[in-house]
Amino acid sequence: MSGMRANQTALDVSSHNVANAETQGFIPQQAEFQEASNGGVTVSVSQQGFKMAAQEASGTDLTKEIVQSIQYQAGFDINAKMVKTADELLGTLINTKA
Repeated sequence: MSGMRANQTALDVSSHNVANAETQGFIPQQAEFQEASNGGVTVSVSQQGFKMAAQEASGTDLTKEIVQSIQYQAGFDINAKMVKTADELLGTLINTKA
């Protein structure tokens, strides 16, 4: 579940960056994944680069954001399949023991 949450947060960050790509002075955010102490995964959000003047164009790299969005969506889907498989295995185990 933590992988799904982390990928969803990262996808939200990428969407925010794309939505503000034309906003002057916008500083894109960056999602950074870290291993959690309990074996899960967390994501932290930080600003990229340096502060821009309000009249400058956004620092958003749309190509990078599209690629990352695809990666985050795939990561979410993979984690969802893992949760589904674990649930099915647990159900099978419970049925076998019953």
